[in-house]
Amino acid sequence: MTPPRSQATVAVQYAAAGDDLPARPLLRRWVRAALDADPAAVAVVLRFVEETESRELNRRYRDLDRPTNVLAFVYDDVGGVEGRMLSGDIILCAPVLRREATKQGKSLAAHCAHLVVHGMLHLQGHEHDRADTAARMEARETAILARLGFDNPYLAKPGSRARPSRRASR
Repeated sequence: MTPPRSQATVAVQYAAAGDDLPARPLLRRWVRAALDADPAAVAVVLRFVEETESRELNRRYRDLDRPTNVLAFVYDDVGGVEGRMLSGDIILCAPVLRREATKQGKSLAAHCAHLVVHGMLHLQGHEHDRADTAARMEARETAILARLGFDNPYLAKPGSRARPSRRASR
């Protein structure tokens, strides 16, 4: 008998201009691909924002007065009735993502996929605060992205103007 699939709710909010952002079904697929285990329930909000909102959140919660590509907020006080519940928000700054994708010579979709996976791993407790944890997290991201059909985000593309950051923001 096959165990029941987790109950997954992935809400997507577009609070940023542009019709170039990935569609909801694609974003939901990326979220599910990044699940380490099968929690009893998943409740995640993906929100695309402009630089003003990203800057305010980054200032308020990280004491950094600048917009950032991705922020992850986990709500670990939520317990599932029949098991572990994963709940949180992933905030993606659309203008920053566009600039980084162009600079790194990759598509916006590939960059968004990377940062959705990155944010999901943060929601599940993965960190990149030390070299060893960063290496493990990057390996996990690279494996998930490969299964989704994307290149290793940590390798520079020929013709790109910059090497991708070793760590996405949090």
